Amino acid sequence: MAYVSTAQKMEMAERLRTNMRKFFITGAGIDSCLREAPPKALEYMDGFFQEEVRRRDEHKRAGMIRNAGFPSVKDIGDYDLSGLRMPSSMGKEAMLSLDFIRDRQSLIMYGVCGSGKTMLAVCLGMMACNAGFRVRFATLSQLAVRLKAAAADGRLENCLNSYRSLDLLVIDEWGYCQLDKESAGYVFQVIADSYERKSLIVTTNLPFSEWGKIVADEQLAAAIIDRIVHYGHLIGTGDKDWRITHSPMNRQTVTTMKGTETK
Repeated sequence: MAYVSTAQKMEMAERLRTNMRKFFITGAGIDSCLREAPPKALEYMDGFFQEEVRRRDEHKRAGMIRNAGFPSVKDIGDYDLSGLRMPSSMGKEAMLSLDFIRDRQSLIMYGVCGSGKTMLAVCLGMMACNAGFRVRFATLSQLAVRLKAAAADGRLENCLNSYRSLDLLVIDEWGYCQLDKESAGYVFQVIADSYERKSLIVTTNLPFSEWGKIVADEQLAAAIIDRIVHYGHLIGTGDKDWRITHSPMNRQTVTTMKGTETK
């Protein structure tokens, strides 16, 4: 066996102690193991517990991603960040550091349909899951339906508590549906509960001046905007529809239903 210095032995012992605690082994049991086990056995246990902790962490992250409800799996490495218009209050590196979650701040992704708002939100959400943050993803319509159904079943408070326990809530497609007054009130409650307690990512194709059309109540819209904007950063994803730009239809002749050929 290769020579192991005293410092390395101490480091291994501390690592073993930390990892064994994660498996609820008593302090007395750990002390006895470190005191009586031969060096070769301690070396084996160190490797075993390191690997087991790694497996558990990997399983936990996979479960967090699965439970977050993302519409698809995305990787930030596949996202073109060059077209983003970042605010003076936040650069791209700061966004990718996820410090906005630790600071309980919000991001508003604003751009036309197909400009990459949802993909960026999913990428950041998955990064957050991998960093150990509790994340949930929902479109505005999904969120409203779930809240309204929970209220009808007498489960509203439990449903609200499930959102309160998060570190990050992603609300996608803000602007693609209108909410009735009851649903708008429930959504406002989720956002009000999030204020100064957790982070939000909201994707929208509408300027703030048109949010009143969604919730059918100008005062409620103003209250929602106020809570999101106070600790928020507006990120522009642009006016370029990447789906159309990268569609195979742009690279071939298309015959329309009328029989007219276009390119």
